[in-house]
Amino acid sequence: MLVAAAPPIDREALVRRHAVTFTKADPHAPIMLGNGDLGFTADITGLQTFPRLYSELTPLLTIAQWGWHSFPNPAGYTERDGLTMVPVPGRGDQPYPWMRAWSDADKNPAFTWLRANPHRISLGRIALTIGGRPADFARVSDTRQVLDMWTGTLTSRFRYDGQPVEVRTRVLPGVDAVAVEVTSPLVARGSLGVSVAWPGVAPAINPDPSGWTPRAGETTRVLTQGQREWRVERQLDATRYWSTVRSDGTIARDGDARLSVRGRTPTLRIAVAFHRKAEAPRLPTFATMPETVAAHWRRFWTGGAAVDFTGSSDPRAPELERRVVLSQYLSAINGAGTLPPQEEGLFSNSWFGKFHLEMHPWHSAWQATWGHADMLERSMGWYLGNLPSARAEAARHRVKGAWWPKMVGPEGRNSPSLISPFIMWQQPHPILLSELIRRAGNGKAVLDRYAPLVEATAEVLASWPTCDASACHLGPPLIPAQENYDPLTTRDPAFELEYFHWALGVAQDWRTRRGLGRRADWDSVIAKLAAPPERDGLYLPVASFPDFWRVAASDRCRGRAEAEGCRNKDHPSFLMAYGFVPGARIDRATMTRTLRAVEANWDMRQTWGWDYPMIAMTAARLGQPEKAVDWLFATGKNNQWGATGMTPRVHLDAHAEGLVPQSGGAGGVAMAVNPDGPGYKRAAETYFPSNGALLMAVGLMAGGWDGADRPAPGFPRRGWRVRAEGFTPLP
Repeated sequence: MLVAAAPPIDREALVRRHAVTFTKADPHAPIMLGNGDLGFTADITGLQTFPRLYSELTPLLTIAQWGWHSFPNPAGYTERDGLTMVPVPGRGDQPYPWMRAWSDADKNPAFTWLRANPHRISLGRIALTIGGRPADFARVSDTRQVLDMWTGTLTSRFRYDGQPVEVRTRVLPGVDAVAVEVTSPLVARGSLGVSVAWPGVAPAINPDPSGWTPRAGETTRVLTQGQREWRVERQLDATRYWSTVRSDGTIARDGDARLSVRGRTPTLRIAVAFHRKAEAPRLPTFATMPETVAAHWRRFWTGGAAVDFTGSSDPRAPELERRVVLSQYLSAINGAGTLPPQEEGLFSNSWFGKFHLEMHPWHSAWQATWGHADMLERSMGWYLGNLPSARAEAARHRVKGAWWPKMVGPEGRNSPSLISPFIMWQQPHPILLSELIRRAGNGKAVLDRYAPLVEATAEVLASWPTCDASACHLGPPLIPAQENYDPLTTRDPAFELEYFHWALGVAQDWRTRRGLGRRADWDSVIAKLAAPPERDGLYLPVASFPDFWRVAASDRCRGRAEAEGCRNKDHPSFLMAYGFVPGARIDRATMTRTLRAVEANWDMRQTWGWDYPMIAMTAARLGQPEKAVDWLFATGKNNQWGATGMTPRVHLDAHAEGLVPQSGGAGGVAMAVNPDGPGYKRAAETYFPSNGALLMAVGLMAGGWDGADRPAPGFPRRGWRVRAEGFTPLP
């Protein structure tokens, strides 16, 4: 392997050679634009004109970090109504938002309301019209679309009735607004225009929250209307937001919740801003909007780390570079907002748009190691703001500090679930993220800002384990990152033990840096925390299932964990004990054998997109760079990287057939080929933890870690030429 330090990477060339180009609509891959707080999903026209061209899993939405709604709650359900008393050894019964089965909601409807509310909504739909009516895709030809990530510009060219049309679409930085330029002879004739429509909320919520059938509680009010700018108030039950529509054309009302815009010159310009306060935001002029957006993206691409594989002889190098560049772009849109990201970001809804805190590092930790700590810090304010509720949750569980929920909305309340209440590997995350930010620079300011968060989080890590005279243990109740264990009997998962141990040590280091003494009670837990369990020379996922590897290697389970009792599926998260974290207590030889056991026995059909980079991180730290790269490219339904850089979320489903429903024309439903084949069901077209995990893994492999013995230690010496600049090594 060659590691080149000079000359500097040509950032513009690096980004532009991976521009996304379509010559026809891909039903699984509309293109995203955004600024971290607003996401806009565009079809082949550059707007949201033809939603029925796309999979029912790819709604064309406009989603903001702040855009949340709750359905009316006439029964007055509160969090207390969704709690179930759970026996906790040594601590008596404690309240958890636990559903023993989904059918529990039939007996207690509070579960359904608390789980589904609040939820994210789509704020608007911007589409082309012809003569004031919806455009007809049958009259569209010669489509060509290019996403220029260097300038944040989507250019869509096509013909409508044989006439040329060009649409340029951008999302402005610093204000949640979509800017559009439409150029065509049809515009000059007053035929081709743009509509702005405000959807309601559909009860299903996932993946598309848009409702187009009016219902009680939904109103649209025009507050001001001028020749070039209108301001509109939209109310959805108790949720209220505003939109400002500005154009150099003519704006008119076209129904209760729709405006139409038309021009009389060849180019029509329109900007639609969405805001949560009544005051209209300050928008740049139409003339300065392109450069405003381009400058924002130039700062992003030039301000952080970069890796360039030009000159590598490994044929996979260009594809890895493409995935890396596209993942940076997508993560900047979906994983750098003022809230922790949800798993489908601002693209579509999953789990009602709520974010899963255990996924926060997979979405965003890369930002600190790639020179974008400021992006990660945008979401850290959520933790600081929710410290009081997290402290109250800890007190409810009779422990100290701040207890962080798993599936949550902006209000900080855990959502009822079969699994979520018992997930605990999100508890150390605020310490990890704060430490990565500190390592990236500005140390004292970071220490001052996040010390309360680190301290409160460490208190939970030290007080939640159950300790006797000789050892401290985790759980029960507990479900590890590998989510297929009984919460009431599971004890001492390998990864969580090592993660708690590492995070408590970091919290002590923070105290030392602040001139404070080490906490004796924390040191006691650090010394006594049970070692990651092992048997027969292999690490176990959990101590409470000592026969794991014997069962996994049996004929009925090996590679196909569908039979009762086969647990060699889902995330092989025990590998994270020496990869995701440094693993000071991990024996390298034992972890090497454990990785081989995973390769020999795991049912890789039942894994998730972040598992592949996660395993690559373990292989890299074990000194197996060839294997690390192989894992990044491992074959798997959830490791398919599409044209826009997104990976799907696919599950086994014995009932799934070769044809699946797809939205059809004229309100109907058409059948399309199952993209994953019989026996698999696609649950989502994107899963952004895959992108963030890839960037975290490549950051480790190219930028190194503390104690690494050479540059780019995660890449093979042969076949790879790695030019890496701007990285902060991982711990």
